[in-house]
Amino acid sequence: MMIAPTLPAELKAALDGKLQGFSRTDAAQRSQKISTTYRAGGGSGAIKSEADALAYALARMPATYAAVAASLNALTEIAPDLAPETLLDVGAGPGTASWAAAEAFPSLQDVTLLDANATLSRLALELARDSSRLAECRYLPGDAGGNLAEVSQADLVVASYVIGELGESEQRALTAAMWAKARHALVVIEPGTPAGYARILALRQQLIAAGAFVAAPCPHERPCPLVAPDWCHFSQRLPRSQAHRQIKGAEVPFEDERFIYVALTRTPPATRATRVLAPPDVGKAEIAAKLCTEEGVALAKVPRRDKAAYASARRWRWGDAVIAES
Repeated sequence: MMIAPTLPAELKAALDGKLQGFSRTDAAQRSQKISTTYRAGGGSGAIKSEADALAYALARMPATYAAVAASLNALTEIAPDLAPETLLDVGAGPGTASWAAAEAFPSLQDVTLLDANATLSRLALELARDSSRLAECRYLPGDAGGNLAEVSQADLVVASYVIGELGESEQRALTAAMWAKARHALVVIEPGTPAGYARILALRQQLIAAGAFVAAPCPHERPCPLVAPDWCHFSQRLPRSQAHRQIKGAEVPFEDERFIYVALTRTPPATRATRVLAPPDVGKAEIAAKLCTEEGVALAKVPRRDKAAYASARRWRWGDAVIAES
């Protein structure tokens, strides 16, 4: 089941409830300060009060949710039989990835969130309290690196926008620890920047060497065929609410979140999918699309005269899996 990139109704209602009497101007200022600290490598350290946590959630939850939803959709498309009952959300923050996973996998029964920021953890539990799926979730205090050893294995482990907060050796240690906890699958999402791509590439290489299989976005376990300055990333468009526009100081009613992810599994995927690496160029005579295939990067040109193939290629979107007809 493919899930929508927009916040679930229960989460939206919980956030709206928190918004009552909350100054949009104050939220915008707090959000800007948190964003500046985050970009400077300070992680979530600037989130110290309930108001900070709420400002952060209002500013970032919609885009983070959209990126996680797209990544989980890509995994379920390649591994449709995956039905995790347990989830570990590493560096969970306000619980965004857990909400997306609960939507993507009706099979989920047990959810554990791990994060060092006590303020964000309180908000996560308050938002989850009235949820039909997450009301029983557990939040474990502690940083993503140090506390994983004490956590039980989970069928699915998700880490969204967290490894960038760590140094290189810490990233390698966290990667190994997360894979050790993942009974069936691990999904890691990072910002769609060259630096985010480099982190995902390093993690992918490390875990392939440890025996992992890549379900998405790559159709192979070979080294990434892209050559600098090119890098792999995707984009998810999501609508902006009025409150979100006010907090972000934005005019347009939508936002494009650029992200990069990798979904790894313990067993090899039953199918391999060619991946659309950029928005296809739709011309009058043909459609040209940059694809990642099992053999490497290819520029596919689909002529209009081949009506069936052309109609199929017209539906391709950036990030789509193109599964070969058997």
